[in-house]
Amino acid sequence: MIGYERAACAAFSGRRRARRLGLAILLGLLALSGLTPAVRAQSRLDPSRVWTLAQLIEVSTEVNPVIRAARNRWYSALHSIKQNYAPADPVFSYFNVDSPKNPFIGATEHSFIVSEQFQFPGKALLQAKTARRSARIARLAYQAAVRDIRAQTESAYYQALLDGELVKVNADNVEALRRVLKVTQVAYAAGQVTQTDFISAEFDLAAAEQLQRQFEVNAQNDKTALNQLLYRRPDEPLKLSGELALKPLKVPVDRLVARATARRQEILQMALAEHNSETALELARLEYAPDYLIGYEFDSFVLPSAAPAPTFLRDHSLLVGINVPLFFWIKQDEDVRRARYDLEAARDDVGSIRSQTEAAVTTLYRNARLAYDTALLYRDSLIALARQDFEVALIAYQSGKIDFATLTQALKRSYDARVAYLQGTNQFLAGVVALEQTVGEPLAQ
Repeated sequence: MIGYERAACAAFSGRRRARRLGLAILLGLLALSGLTPAVRAQSRLDPSRVWTLAQLIEVSTEVNPVIRAARNRWYSALHSIKQNYAPADPVFSYFNVDSPKNPFIGATEHSFIVSEQFQFPGKALLQAKTARRSARIARLAYQAAVRDIRAQTESAYYQALLDGELVKVNADNVEALRRVLKVTQVAYAAGQVTQTDFISAEFDLAAAEQLQRQFEVNAQNDKTALNQLLYRRPDEPLKLSGELALKPLKVPVDRLVARATARRQEILQMALAEHNSETALELARLEYAPDYLIGYEFDSFVLPSAAPAPTFLRDHSLLVGINVPLFFWIKQDEDVRRARYDLEAARDDVGSIRSQTEAAVTTLYRNARLAYDTALLYRDSLIALARQDFEVALIAYQSGKIDFATLTQALKRSYDARVAYLQGTNQFLAGVVALEQTVGEPLAQ
């Protein structure tokens, strides 16, 4: 019996622990589901994980507060449409009439009035149409925010890769300068060169080591910029994968210009603003049309002598009114003229941004092509020549055939060639990103 009771108690305790565990899991899931999108997205950023550009774009366009604010403004604009169909709130009035002592008691008449104002038919439809276009403008602003954050993430990513590669290139340059320092030290010890060569080599090495620290700080700042776009703390670790790669632009510039003028969010926003200006002109002209006021009054006479007749103590009244544009030359005419000028300004804005977009796409395309050709030249030809020139110059200096200045110039050319290739590649990628931002969508689409 005792063994049975112990077994029963153990089973009960096990069930109780299982219930507690299940409750803890349930509470954890509820807490996780209640997290904001930013916290949920940040929880996916494992510090030990290596992140690609596509993953960074996905996270930044989800959690960045700029995008979330633009999305909420779009939602807010959507909820500003239906209310334009609703008429104004009715006004209920109560009158305590002809009180001999005070306005609260002893009245001779009680009046109840309900009045309602109505716009001229058609005004509400035009106002709702304007609100609907404003919501579409807010949606385009949200899409533009997503586009811009995507471009900023890509630019920060490529800048981080560039500075990371510059750290490696400068580290190689530091190692080469150490070789030069050893060569000059040996030559100076043998009396083949003056002390000036040795001092100059020490100076160049110290300057390159200081530059190395600067490049390392730049790389850390690039990670901070990415963390800011990802809505994370500035010093959180972030490992990146990928490399600066050259992929030629295959889309002709004329097609890019056509896509930009048809799809760029700012152009579409300006076009919708132009339509809203046309609707505003129609509304301004409708100000000449009268709005209506309808009211109903019910009178209850407490004092029979105040009534129309001693046996007629209650009556009903109907009120119908319209507004008369008596001062139209001051108000309505001016509103119509102002709306016409606003419409012309909106049309000019559309033409201006289209012209700017066409010029920007053309300029960015040319610069990107130039940067691509420059990077290709250094990668396929000049880097190898400069590296070979340095190795030959180092041997020639050891044999006394060239001076120290010639040697350092050869080393500088080798270093500058590698840096120029990286900068050309980065400029090309930055140009592609700027093209995508100006066009309004990725070029691959």
